[in-house]
Amino acid sequence: MEYLLSYYGGFLMSKYKKFTSNVGGQEIIVETGKLAGLAGGAVTIRQGDTMLLVTATMSSNARPGIDFFPLSVDFEEKLYAAGRIPGSFFRREGRASEGAILTSRLTDRPLRPLFPKDLRNEVQIIITALSVDGNIQPDILAIVGASAALAISDIPYGIPPYEGPIGAVRIGMIEGDFVVNPTFEQMAESALDLRIAGTRDAILMVECGADQVPEEKMVEALTFGHESLIPLIDMQDKMAAEVGKPKRDDYESFSIDDNLQQEIVDKVQAKVVSAIRDNDEKSMRDQALDALKDDLLLDYDGNEDVELGDVKTSFSNVVKTEVRNRILDGVRPDGRGSTDLRLLAAETGLSPRAHGSGLFTRGETQVLSLATLGTPREAQMLDTLSPLNEKRYMHHYNFPPYSTGETWFLRGPKRREIGHGALAETALRAVLPDEDDFAYTLRVVSEVLSSNGSTSMASVCGSTLALMDAGVPIKKPVGGIAMGLVKQDESYVILTDIQGMEDHLGDMDFKVAGTDVGITALQMDIKITG
Repeated sequence: MEYLLSYYGGFLMSKYKKFTSNVGGQEIIVETGKLAGLAGGAVTIRQGDTMLLVTATMSSNARPGIDFFPLSVDFEEKLYAAGRIPGSFFRREGRASEGAILTSRLTDRPLRPLFPKDLRNEVQIIITALSVDGNIQPDILAIVGASAALAISDIPYGIPPYEGPIGAVRIGMIEGDFVVNPTFEQMAESALDLRIAGTRDAILMVECGADQVPEEKMVEALTFGHESLIPLIDMQDKMAAEVGKPKRDDYESFSIDDNLQQEIVDKVQAKVVSAIRDNDEKSMRDQALDALKDDLLLDYDGNEDVELGDVKTSFSNVVKTEVRNRILDGVRPDGRGSTDLRLLAAETGLSPRAHGSGLFTRGETQVLSLATLGTPREAQMLDTLSPLNEKRYMHHYNFPPYSTGETWFLRGPKRREIGHGALAETALRAVLPDEDDFAYTLRVVSEVLSSNGSTSMASVCGSTLALMDAGVPIKKPVGGIAMGLVKQDESYVILTDIQGMEDHLGDMDFKVAGTDVGITALQMDIKITG
């Protein structure tokens, strides 16, 4: 270990420590105690000449008026890290690029399940690229660095029963052999781009693109990936033991009073069961449940001893419990069995002027995808830290408010929309014709017209139709579906083709896309500890 005490401008720096881990024969270096000393936790993480500064900080007080955990993750893509000046008019970084947003989402997803459920203090993770060598990819380092910064901070992360920290690796496959954390150059030859994060005992997050990889090989890759990330967890455990701060236990807990919860159970449980049982359609079920909630709120209106927000949360807990109990008993909200698909419909040629259009409907989920072909000069120019300077195929996903019968301001794509578009893009990239054989630039836009679960996978299906309608000679048609999980103690049910309520109230969202030959994309998030 290296130790250092120094003054920078009269400011006393804390102890500096360096930790290393060997992953797949590559050294990953994590340092702390030298930079960002006022953050809750701060580390630099480095592999090769790619280095990130990661900070994690929690607010002193809870954010009032919310019923969720306010975690934010931002990847700051600074072009000085690659020795470049931004190409914009102002020569300054502007809004986050698609790649930066995807890295932020990738980091957020496996961390979120490991915080206490009653925490309402804001936790902010900022990842700043200090150096990127164009060879080592920064996204996996971002996940590990964020977990390490949290592990040594005073933030209640990864404490029992939320077992942490997490490790993360990328797995490639070159000529049938798995490669841990392949470089940019190696990825050009890889049939697999599997990013995986998890705890010592279980996988929490998967993000994957593949060139029609068979299921059996994918399972092997997942197992290999989980084994490969364990040294990173060992390193973080050592960091927490040696330099970790005591975890804060003085935060304001936002748990519901047991007496209030039981009181509301007694009031509405039977009515909630009836509303769920008697209404298979989403709109009718939502109306019935909203009416019950409104009546319940009226009962407590004016009661100064009870917060109406707690009443809403308690009611939501009753709904969640009853939906999950019925699923465990073999009855889904819309009456299907666990392996049943919703009704499917497909149509092409809806737009007379678009080059190609495909409408895909699955139950109450409906997506219209439209394809446009352009010249090579219309490829998207990239001004990011990636060594790629242009993109030939673009997939954009739009989720307007009318798709769920709601209203809100239209202010450009949200992070979720960018993530769903990227997933659909990944799913279809493997079947696109080679540029030498089909030199067109391709843009597909998926418009969600109606949403009741799995719109990203409906976008994959609709976009396959749109590309074929446009005359693009794709290698194989691609289909996609979302799977779910409900687990209670030792009982569990795996659900095929989940709808919105099952996604929201379940324990897993697992999206898979592929051809009749193999998998082209995977995305999995576990809401429980694995």
